Amino acid sequence: MMLRRLVSNSASLAAAAVRLQEKTAFTALNGQGGITTSFKQLMRYSSDASNSDPFANRVNADSATHEDFQPTVKTSHITLEDIVRQDVKDNPIMIYMKGLPDAPRCGFSALAIKVLQQYGVPIGARDILSDMRLKESVKAFSNWPTFPQIFIKGEFVGGSDIILSMHQKGELKDLLSEDKKDGA
Repeated sequence: MMLRRLVSNSASLAAAAVRLQEKTAFTALNGQGGITTSFKQLMRYSSDASNSDPFANRVNADSATHEDFQPTVKTSHITLEDIVRQDVKDNPIMIYMKGLPDAPRCGFSALAIKVLQQYGVPIGARDILSDMRLKESVKAFSNWPTFPQIFIKGEFVGGSDIILSMHQKGELKDLLSEDKKDGA
């Protein structure tokens, strides 16, 4: 008998709590009386119970979590201009293009890649369409407005028209042969 009464009381209390939560949520969602404190407390996501802001929506570091999984904030002082400068320095041939060598997204970029690939030299590439800030940084670095932009041995050469012209005159072969000799 006592057990039945306890179960009945527990069920009644649980039902009352659910009704209170539903009423609070309904009131908040219908705009009657604004969002109530009870509803805000239900929506609390913070894992830190001692947080001074009871309505924070961030997850704080858990002291029981291994440091590899703790939240971190990393900042970098490397600029896009630094990245462009490093790309040009590290890659004997660097092309900033629309798309990537395996999937060019513009005819001029495709032409430049096709010409350069005939020489069997490694080509560094970046897609300027994926980051407009990178595109603007490359333009500022080379002081040239159009793409693709091709750098050979750290020097800006030009676009696909220049590369094609150099290829047809044999100048590109000479320039890239020097590069192979330097690298070998």
